[in-house]
Amino acid sequence: MAFDRSGIIGESPRMQEIFRLLELAAPTDATILLLGETGTGKELIARAIHRNSARREGPFVVVNCAAIPETLLESDLFGHERGAFTGAAQRKSGRFAAAHTGTIFLDEIGELPMAIQAKILRVIQFKEFEPLGSHLTQKADVRIIAATNRSLLDEVREGRFREDLFYRLNVVSLTLPPLRQRPTDIPLLAQHFFVHYARKNQRAIQGIDPAVLTRLQAYPWPGNIRELENVMERAVIFCTEPLLRVEHLPEMIQQYHPVMETGGPLGREEPSLMDLERELIFRTLERVGNDRQHAAQVLGISLEELDFKLKAYHWQGMA
Repeated sequence: MAFDRSGIIGESPRMQEIFRLLELAAPTDATILLLGETGTGKELIARAIHRNSARREGPFVVVNCAAIPETLLESDLFGHERGAFTGAAQRKSGRFAAAHTGTIFLDEIGELPMAIQAKILRVIQFKEFEPLGSHLTQKADVRIIAATNRSLLDEVREGRFREDLFYRLNVVSLTLPPLRQRPTDIPLLAQHFFVHYARKNQRAIQGIDPAVLTRLQAYPWPGNIRELENVMERAVIFCTEPLLRVEHLPEMIQQYHPVMETGGPLGREEPSLMDLERELIFRTLERVGNDRQHAAQVLGISLEELDFKLKAYHWQGMA
């Protein structure tokens, strides 16, 4: 049976290699570790692995390990007995029980506290766990797919991640390439999001100006596919013409001009794409008196996206 890659867009050599590895790994029951920057589509790949596995008829349960407070995480994952802690008025099943016979996707697994890591390790080793407040073990017939944007080896060296758990998770590891490393896929993704949001917002836009695709391919996309999707949604919303043009893109992308090689003196260091983006953002902030809300409007991005970039670029105002 051919690998079902429904919803995954990519024709670049990097993505073709990912598809080849998925076709081999997905039908097995091996634990899989997905690596890559935020926004590279790790959950989409995890769903494809489940869909192409023998567990496809079972549940697919997603856990964002970074989004659940540490005090609630153990109960959320493994369940609890009545009276296990203050407020536990009744017995509750956890995510591992809900994923029985299926797949559990542990996103941002690098955020797990050490105590929970030990319980995850037991699930992988012995296929069982104990709910909070119980001494009775429950079977865990689940496949684990984990994902992180961190270097788990660095986390192991720093003593924040168990070495034995890392090697148990790292049976099959796949690193998803950032969008800037697969520029030939950008027009395909842009067209996909354009069609989706034009239909969703009932916009009668006939197509995309080729100049738009040229600009999109030149941009470094620190937020990866998620950022591209947001840009295309915004562009569709603000487009009132038959053709989506460059002026419908956020100002940050309109003004972006990557530095091309000029054959200068050997050893000359040209600024990177991300250096130029950082400079544009910082200059915009300076122009609006460090008003982040105003700067986000000028740049054509959300305040949340701007704050993400400012944190990544170590802007002093975020301290």
